[in-house]
Amino acid sequence: MKYTKPPLTIDDQINLLTSRGMTIPDPARTARYLSHISYFRLRGYWIPFEKGDNGKDHHFKAGTSFDNVLDLYIFDRKFRLLILEAIERVEVSLRAHFANELGVCYGSHFYLDADYIHNTRIQSGLIDSLKAEIDRSTELFIDHYRKTYDDPAMPPIWAAAEVMSFGQLSLWFKNLKTRSDRNRVAKSYGIDEVILQSFMHHLTFIRNITAHHGRLWNRRMTITMKLPRTPRALSAMLNPKTERYIGNTAIMLGYFLKLISPGTSWPERMRKLIQDSPGIRPSAMGFNENWTDLPVWDTNKRE
Repeated sequence: MKYTKPPLTIDDQINLLTSRGMTIPDPARTARYLSHISYFRLRGYWIPFEKGDNGKDHHFKAGTSFDNVLDLYIFDRKFRLLILEAIERVEVSLRAHFANELGVCYGSHFYLDADYIHNTRIQSGLIDSLKAEIDRSTELFIDHYRKTYDDPAMPPIWAAAEVMSFGQLSLWFKNLKTRSDRNRVAKSYGIDEVILQSFMHHLTFIRNITAHHGRLWNRRMTITMKLPRTPRALSAMLNPKTERYIGNTAIMLGYFLKLISPGTSWPERMRKLIQDSPGIRPSAMGFNENWTDLPVWDTNKRE
């Protein structure tokens, strides 16, 4: 079917929303928001307020206001920033453990040796991608290595790991030849390497969404993570019935952050954001009814 819908002015967009049953308390304020946050972006936040007529008429439930939609959008923005903050802390920690554990065991430039990677073709591709990142880097430690050393041409793993993207780090970890080497990194987090590998891949996906300011609140994820069976205290907090939603991700991030920084305020800030946001249904994020009672949110408890 050919697309024939004409473009709509901001006023036309407001009139369309009104005709479908949305209350617009302040048209001028709504116009300002629609001019800075596109109609299409906001649409993902008002779909839950539609009557559910199979997407044909898009009429809203009685009492739906533009402010309801805006509150949900603002919540998701704050939530997304908290998730991104946590991913940053976890990513930096994983880089450090990858470089430290394997560098001490096998030497400063072990990653240049195909014996440590699943196969030579994969290793060659990883090296090419990493070299491109290093060539683009303006980090002082990379510049110092270039000016000081010429053999090997690539820097040691503890420098190289710092310029890897999270996606690259995930692939390096996944393609280590032996399970024991992956567990050298995973042991610091109390989980098996299979779980860590899956979590890193999942976080790469979530990070890409957040980097493009995408919706997380009730998004159905296409790349999920394997849920751990151990430690049991962690496993008991996760909800296998809602594996495609963000709730389990937030719990895992809280678990990691409390290992990385036992005094972190992140779990408390996350719990407070959700609890203090009117109209937010935690179940739409994949949380159980008793989600506030989980030890991960309590800074006085340890998982």
